Amino acid sequence: MSFTKRLWLDLGEFQELYKYGNGWQDHGLGILRTILHKNNLFTDIASLRMMRNWLDLVPAVQNYDMLLMNVRSYNFPFAKQAARIFKEVNPKGIVVVGGMHATVAPHEMEPISDFDYICSGGGEEIIVDLVRDPKSFPRLVKGISSASLSDWPLLDRTLWPNPKSPEYPWPLEPSNGWGPAPVASIITSRVCPWQCSFCNEVSYIPTMTRKKVDQVIDELNFLDENYGPLGSVVIHDSMFFQQPSWLEEWLEKYPKRANKVWPYWAAGRADTVRRWPELFERLVRETNWNIVSIGFESGSDRVLKILNKGCTVEDNKFVINLMNKIGDEYVSKGQEPPKLFSNIILATPGETREDAFNTVRMMNTMKYAIYPVASFAPYPGSALGNQLIAEGKSLMTTENYHRFPGERKMIGIDYDFYDDLAKGKYNDEIYSKLHEWGNK
Repeated sequence: MSFTKRLWLDLGEFQELYKYGNGWQDHGLGILRTILHKNNLFTDIASLRMMRNWLDLVPAVQNYDMLLMNVRSYNFPFAKQAARIFKEVNPKGIVVVGGMHATVAPHEMEPISDFDYICSGGGEEIIVDLVRDPKSFPRLVKGISSASLSDWPLLDRTLWPNPKSPEYPWPLEPSNGWGPAPVASIITSRVCPWQCSFCNEVSYIPTMTRKKVDQVIDELNFLDENYGPLGSVVIHDSMFFQQPSWLEEWLEKYPKRANKVWPYWAAGRADTVRRWPELFERLVRETNWNIVSIGFESGSDRVLKILNKGCTVEDNKFVINLMNKIGDEYVSKGQEPPKLFSNIILATPGETREDAFNTVRMMNTMKYAIYPVASFAPYPGSALGNQLIAEGKSLMTTENYHRFPGERKMIGIDYDFYDDLAKGKYNDEIYSKLHEWGNK
């Protein structure tokens, strides 16, 4: 059978692409569509994030032979409902799904009869054959990833959903407060080699060689010249600050070869910053790394061990003190200081009240910071998540795979305490020992 009408559906909350801070585009969708189109397998695009409700999806899927979706755990409920509606409208149509949730939780995907083919693992080296002739594959398909990000074609961003809004700088992306718009989000590497117990990334993304520095800069210059001028960059690597030789090349070439030294958001780790402080500081100062995302997670060594973080409170303090020093110098010169994007996890299994207080104390030692706070969520595919699920302690379901604070995620956690903590009920106790925590 030759599929002449294929639809790729972008998943997410309704009207999300129009909301401040939620305008990111899906790189997985983008690169796979790019690969398909380069092989003359064309797809149309629709996005739940541009629709008002499920009624809008019905006319959008009419008269298609195939529906493709990139499914993450947090949008799994949307994928199920979208597949059901597609099948109701197109009874003979085929639904092909893949992505992170298909890899970490295929046992949750397989019972969904509306999913005809489920690709577990990377799709870039198999998507063409799968879409061209799906019936030659088993229902559960083992994906194949590229060996290097440098093997990927240049992402065609015009294949992303177009919100057609004057506030949205498509095919670039809007600012979410980290830097000026328009924003170019890019990926230079995949997979963080550390194995924190709360993260499932290592279980679904294979190791890949990092994209060459020159390729990254060439892509940014291309975007600036064709769709810009660019305002800022978001480097969506799970761990940007790794591989010193790559970072040193970036340090040398980015200020020289880029059309402009755009400010950028990128992620690091407290222990690697402490290991290579001179390299880190030069990157912040000389390449305009103005939003430094660090997974501090906790101000308690007990909790950091539970999370298998591989970092200590002393590592966290080192980074905080260094960024405070750099920030103070910028402010003294009348310049905008670089900021910490300080990822925090509360309500970790085994966390005591004093552990949580120490985390809040740590947050209060940061002079220039943004604080994204999450409640621990037992995701399938993560070591601690798998354990809690097996023990029957997870309250997460396929309908609420997210980590918003204030929601009940596990049995045995005093969430009322965390609600009171967020309301400031324990501030006197926290601040009375703030100096003591900082000098331990």
